[in-house]
Amino acid sequence: MNESILPDPIAAYFAADRQNPDSLARCFTAQAVVKDEGRTYTGRDAIKAWKAESAARYTYTSEPFAVAPEEGGHVVSSHVVGNFPGSPVDLRYHFRLERGLIAQLEITA
Repeated sequence: MNESILPDPIAAYFAADRQNPDSLARCFTAQAVVKDEGRTYTGRDAIKAWKAESAARYTYTSEPFAVAPEEGGHVVSSHVVGNFPGSPVDLRYHFRLERGLIAQLEITA
């Protein structure tokens, strides 16, 4: 999927996901919430720590292949391949945007 068809903040998230936790955290509002693997992370510092921990444990690629509007946001489906249990997997990223940044993200299988 061409990331240029994703809303800008979501395209920035997927681009930063392949770079570093600092870049990724800047895609979010100051009080953003991320829900992943049964845990909740609130605020940029917590989101940055979540991504740093994931990057230290796993090597992976994430390739978005579909985007659909959802009440109050967007759902992006992405094929994720790496050295984690259950790989490969297609994940759904539920984004809610606010003022050009990500205010909420929930990642589900």
